[in-house]
Amino acid sequence: MTDFSRRDFLRWLAAGLGWVAGSALLRSCRPQPTKPVTFPEMTPGGTATPAQASAPTERGPQPPDVAVARGGEPEDLVRRALQALGGIERFVRPGQDVIIKPNICVAYHRYEYAATTNPWLVAALVRLCRQAGARRVRVMDHPFGGTPEAAYAVSGIQEQVEAAGGEMEVMAPFKFVEVELSGARALKRCAIYDEVLKADVLINVPIAKHHSLARLTLGMKNLMGVLWDRPVLHRNLGQCLADLASHIRPALTVVDAIRILVANGPTGGDLADVRRVDTVIASQDIVAADSYAATLFGLQPDDLDYVRAGVARGLGQSDLRKLRIAIV
Repeated sequence: MTDFSRRDFLRWLAAGLGWVAGSALLRSCRPQPTKPVTFPEMTPGGTATPAQASAPTERGPQPPDVAVARGGEPEDLVRRALQALGGIERFVRPGQDVIIKPNICVAYHRYEYAATTNPWLVAALVRLCRQAGARRVRVMDHPFGGTPEAAYAVSGIQEQVEAAGGEMEVMAPFKFVEVELSGARALKRCAIYDEVLKADVLINVPIAKHHSLARLTLGMKNLMGVLWDRPVLHRNLGQCLADLASHIRPALTVVDAIRILVANGPTGGDLADVRRVDTVIASQDIVAADSYAATLFGLQPDDLDYVRAGVARGLGQSDLRKLRIAIV
């Protein structure tokens, strides 16, 4: 080996060792898993490979009904799930006004406690919407524990959303308007945040978690955050949620199952109740998204009153054996 080639080799070796050390340091700075778990796969009749889910037809490739991304960082999970559905461009067009509705219910805990939606997942959606040409991307919720300003900050969502080019909006009381829900069986009238009704695109981003009354908070339950008077729904919660979802229909539901809260929901507060699943579920069909998410908790879709009521109202499909499900 010549002197010149030896120097080149040493430079290459030093650079490689530095890259390895740097990568290890970056990984050590990321949030660490809290009790990793595995969950059972769906039966063969209930799942499809990405290729099967997108099998070509006479009209061209058909996207799956549900896309499930597993394993990876939040932004990677979101991008893979949406790519399987055909890309964010299916849902967001240039110049549109987009509202993203995560779960930011309390100001008590950071995201590690799995009571609020993962901040990096929400920020990834903001970036994707901006890249698709959205004129405006706002993120909002109506917390029941603490002020919105405190909940936005403590959850970590505000910091990440603003860094991604989105806006946090406090839902002003005077912007909730009385609406009559056509065809409703239980929730005939309610006050809904007017900006949600006027937005071009609504993206629903619940965190998957235990709920003491509903059993689980998922996509349909997360829509309660656009209402002013929520306690009235608790009298007949499942049917009320189906009535609400029949009036407010998100273009896309993205379920955050990166960390899930398996007990003491909806507010949590004990890391022993948190499980790391590293999964994102995305679908145009809010009922289908909730139906698949229920399996992460060992439940079936019919175990949830609001899923059964949603199917009865024709809001979506809950039979996982009949859904095209892409695991990506």
